[in-house]
Amino acid sequence: MGEQVWPLRVTVVPYVLLACLAAVTIPIKRDQPESLAVDLGLCALIALWTLGMFTLRPARRTDLRAMAIFVIGFVILLAVLVVRDPWFGFLTPAGYFYTFVLLPWPGELLGIGAVAVIAGTAQSYDMPKTNVLGLLGYAAVVGVNVVGMCLAAWLGHRGEELSQQRKEAVDALTETNRRLEATLAENAILHEQLLTQARDAGVIDERQRMAREIHDTLAQGLTGIVTQLQAAENAADWRRHVTTAVGLARESLTEARRSVHALRPQPLQSATLSEAIADVVRRWSAVHGIDVQLTTTGTPRVLTPEAESTLLRATQEALANVAKYAQATRVGVTLSYMEKQVALDVRDDGAGFDPGRTASSESGGFGLVAMRQRVEALAGTLEIESEPGFGTAISATVPLTGVGA
Repeated sequence: MGEQVWPLRVTVVPYVLLACLAAVTIPIKRDQPESLAVDLGLCALIALWTLGMFTLRPARRTDLRAMAIFVIGFVILLAVLVVRDPWFGFLTPAGYFYTFVLLPWPGELLGIGAVAVIAGTAQSYDMPKTNVLGLLGYAAVVGVNVVGMCLAAWLGHRGEELSQQRKEAVDALTETNRRLEATLAENAILHEQLLTQARDAGVIDERQRMAREIHDTLAQGLTGIVTQLQAAENAADWRRHVTTAVGLARESLTEARRSVHALRPQPLQSATLSEAIADVVRRWSAVHGIDVQLTTTGTPRVLTPEAESTLLRATQEALANVAKYAQATRVGVTLSYMEKQVALDVRDDGAGFDPGRTASSESGGFGLVAMRQRVEALAGTLEIESEPGFGTAISATVPLTGVGA
């Protein structure tokens, strides 16, 4: 401990007790000058010992070896004084003070026990030591002092241990709270980052959705309109082509509005998936004059709205690609309801293409990319088989997980 917090009981009280006892000794032994001189000399010696070993050397108060030597010397001088004059037993509190404060555990017990023996000796000074009864009385007094003071020392040590444990527990709790606060702050930062990433991902997903919807509605509708108007330029029945173009424009406008609001495609609003695909196939065949064979296998089941929209859009995209690129004369569309999945197959006998070149092209093929995105978003698969001159087959499969019967 620092010098500024050393208690008065070890810095001042011992000198006050020693001075009082020396003052008491003078009148008691004034008729014994030689004995008085010895007592006063011992008082001076113990005072000088305390001054030189403790009071005037504060830097050595934390030196356990030096303080042990000081306490041993103090106890020996105190014992000599008590043996000579029992009233010097009133100086034993100073011995207890020094022992409690300066000696570490368990060496503290030895010092306490030695001082307690001295105190018991002073208290039983008048007891005769020449018979068994007197010796037993002396031993009892000394024993009470030793046991009582050692027990007090143990309780004090135990209290210090508990206090230290409480302090360590408080320090550990403080450190835990600090780490918890740091973790909460870090979690707050991570939460903010996750929100930012979620917002960014939402923006990207919405952009991709709108791109797919624009392609599947406006782009395909405009393509059909252009095709019909071009056909009307040189056709005798141009009114039919114009009427078809107007119908396509209206349908595209309706689908565009539904796409903006993320609604289901119009054909699925009042019909099942197989019925909606049949209607798309019928109208496409009528517009383009190409024979389409539609086949449905298995027991029709109700899919999730997302799955039905995906398969319907896949049908529209596949047929649109046939009209734009394939130059086909026949098309086959098959909707297969299986035990754990639903498959849509669109085949044509057209010109075909190289799927590898289309997939790596940066200038086109977005329809197939959008179709793949839709299918894979539902944990499905999209397979494209084609070869120049041998037609094309597109197969989109989505799982039946979570759909109703």
